[in-house]
Amino acid sequence: MPPFGIYVHVPFCAARCGYCDFNTYTAVELAGSGASPDGWLDAVRRELVTARGAVGPRAVDTVFVGGGTPSLLGAARLAEVLDAVRSTFGLAPGAEVTTESNPESTSPEFFAGLAEAGFTRVSLGMQSAVPHVLRVLERRHTPGRALAAAREARAAGFAHVNLDLIYATPGETDDDLRASVDAVLAAGVDHVSAYALIVEDGTALARRVARGEVPRPDDDVAAARYELIDERLAAAGLSWYEVSNWASSTQARCRHNLGYWLDGDWWGLGPGAHSHLAGSRWWNVKHPARYAALLAAGESPEAGREELTEAERAVERVMLRLRLASGLPLDLLDDAGRAAAFRASADGLLDPAALTGTGRVGGRAVLTARGRLLADGVVHTLLAGVPAPSPV
Repeated sequence: MPPFGIYVHVPFCAARCGYCDFNTYTAVELAGSGASPDGWLDAVRRELVTARGAVGPRAVDTVFVGGGTPSLLGAARLAEVLDAVRSTFGLAPGAEVTTESNPESTSPEFFAGLAEAGFTRVSLGMQSAVPHVLRVLERRHTPGRALAAAREARAAGFAHVNLDLIYATPGETDDDLRASVDAVLAAGVDHVSAYALIVEDGTALARRVARGEVPRPDDDVAAARYELIDERLAAAGLSWYEVSNWASSTQARCRHNLGYWLDGDWWGLGPGAHSHLAGSRWWNVKHPARYAALLAAGESPEAGREELTEAERAVERVMLRLRLASGLPLDLLDDAGRAAAFRASADGLLDPAALTGTGRVGGRAVLTARGRLLADGVVHTLLAGVPAPSPV
């Protein structure tokens, strides 16, 4: 069976960042709704029972607590979340257990409590080390707090610590980004995630762009900034293993996210969380109060579901596996798709050495550095050759 993960969505935030379109809520937004962290935790426990009934006896390989701001719950309540997963399913030997955290809601005591509870990995939202860039993003922490939090996590015994970066923010310069990457490296983390700023509809940032207060991020600038990040991280010994993720070793890679990219199974707990089991995908209602009320009434919090066809799953395999440094096995493509892969290689988008193999066995489509900048276009090229589903 493929690895099995549990994702836990924490919908609470102290404030909403200007670029964020995640399913999150501030205390002001939840006022009068009856939603609370305690009610959320009770609902998560109930959904875990539902999940155990549907999945059966299956140990959990990875747990990822995301949000939102999981660190707002505190170490003790996060420990309760992990205890609930452990008592309901059980953790596989060597399970990876991650929580996201915002730097301003962490402390040495917080990290010590996480380590004692059994968490093995921490992911911190840094975004930038430059004050004016943080202001554009409407991040509340000071530039040095994320780095201090990373050091505190390492001092608490966490071997695996990630820092998130956002690049191509309006007003950011090359020197600003260099300073941020250098700060990340000085913190001694073993994993870095870096994402180009996207202006999502409905966000405060989108409204500022529409009013002309800040310019829309430039694609060419973003490409150049990505190259800067990749070169600087590679020189420091962090290699890309997914288009937006770099790690110092195989052990430092995020196994939970690899489960997403490799067509694994996971159950998403919490409001708005998505799940996937053997080609079935579903998602929960978004509002925390509605989510908790449904589970308290003994009803499913499911808001929608889709059954993926074999053709749809084949398309997703191409889209997701091509993002990985391990690449896309050519035997997942038909003759037209493999021919397209060789053309992409001639254009410098795929590694020609990786394409070699014996017939359809052994060859893989692996993005070059230039190919990573044009990954979506390479996907579209290869999808013309995705095999049709086998007749039943």
